[in-house]
Amino acid sequence: MENKTDYSDDIKTIKKIMEESSRFLSLSGLSGLFAGFIAVLGGLIAQFWILKNKTFLISFSQLKYLFRDVSSIKRELITDATLVLIAALAGSFYFSYRSATLKGQKIWTPVSKRLLLNLFMPLVAGAFFILFLYSAEQWKLIVPAMLIFYGLALISACKFTYDELFYLGVAELLTGFASAIFPEASIMFWLFGFGILHIAYGTFMYRKYEG
Repeated sequence: MENKTDYSDDIKTIKKIMEESSRFLSLSGLSGLFAGFIAVLGGLIAQFWILKNKTFLISFSQLKYLFRDVSSIKRELITDATLVLIAALAGSFYFSYRSATLKGQKIWTPVSKRLLLNLFMPLVAGAFFILFLYSAEQWKLIVPAMLIFYGLALISACKFTYDELFYLGVAELLTGFASAIFPEASIMFWLFGFGILHIAYGTFMYRKYEG
């Protein structure tokens, strides 16, 4: 009976070593929480500072009826969204580094390199596509493109970390498609996708793996 127990423990140890060598398991749930709160802050700035609390239900094509300097408003909204993305990625790196340090693990490994490559390839492609939309003045597609390419990035990277990231990616994709169908509610979908979904995901992951 004792040998059987020892054998079972050995199997668990081998399985854990194989999992840690093929997946990046230092991705902290706090990263999702931080990204979500930053997105909510960015959404509030867009609503109450940039749009002057006009309405959440507004499409880019309707801005000219509410504001005189439309180009400035559009640039401020794009800048707001970009800064939120940069802050979210920086926070994700910090909390993942912190989690790896607490676990005595290295953050820069072949697995983390592959994860970042799979994450950033769709993001970079999305950035160039959004620049094209911006130059072509296809404003109503910018928010859907942000959500869709971000969802694709998460789905691409999930095989190198926790499986739950896949479901977050799918949720971001669906939110992006909904934003494309209802462009007048783009800001609400952006706030939901980058804010609420991240908070829900981060809370779940923190309770499951770190709580």
